[in-house]
Amino acid sequence: MLNASSFFNLNDFLHKELFTGTDYVWEALGNLKTYVDEQNIERLEHVCLTYGAPLERPLVLHHGKLSCAMEYKISYGDATKGELEVARNGQLLQGASVIMAGAVIMGRRIAIGQGVLVESGALIKEPAIIGDHCEIRQGAYLRGYCLIGNRCIIGHTTEVKHSIFLNDSKAGHFAYVGDSILGAGANLGAGTKFANLRFLPGNVQVRTPEGSLDSGLRKFGAILGDNVQTGCNSVTNPGTLLGPESILMPNTTSPSGFHPGKSVIR
Repeated sequence: MLNASSFFNLNDFLHKELFTGTDYVWEALGNLKTYVDEQNIERLEHVCLTYGAPLERPLVLHHGKLSCAMEYKISYGDATKGELEVARNGQLLQGASVIMAGAVIMGRRIAIGQGVLVESGALIKEPAIIGDHCEIRQGAYLRGYCLIGNRCIIGHTTEVKHSIFLNDSKAGHFAYVGDSILGAGANLGAGTKFANLRFLPGNVQVRTPEGSLDSGLRKFGAILGDNVQTGCNSVTNPGTLLGPESILMPNTTSPSGFHPGKSVIR
């Protein structure tokens, strides 16, 4: 009931190994730092990349090499639909990604997949792994140990730290996602916040029908199963688990603990 397979279909998730050997779905968060540190992340290197300073010029990433984008023609279509197009000398460069001028890259252990758009004003701290065809939108803040699947959106003024996004999950507007996991196709309404720290000392407890379980985590936000939806300005208490297809209505605070699939929380 509380294992990863109860919340997610991991068949198409590149990093499913993160959940291997776990009894409880939240154990993946405890494994996240070690997993990311063990990945062979190709370092981002370019003369225009200055630690902590906004890019003065846009860059194109293609086949692991960064180049100044002034030499390219870029069509800024929807990256999550594969519509970001980069061409040079009339030739389309399949899988090229774009880091726009004004983005801030803090560190070099940042993996960026194919067809990714990092917009001006986004800030990404190492380490981070970003899958294919994602959008990191203006004002997004990735604080480190962010593992992002394919076709995901980290939106305007959304802050993400030590969290996992499965494929096609989206936090498009004004969200806070800390120490949390979003299942495939999960979507956060504007202003969704995941509280991840108790007021009182001690680990976050997970409430279940059989009683409370110690998560072993001092910081633990929320776990959203596949295709969970949250309404605008919704909030989850620390240690909230929403089963697949659940809905958290707008302006609602979800009680902590386990909520089975297809729950509607008002």
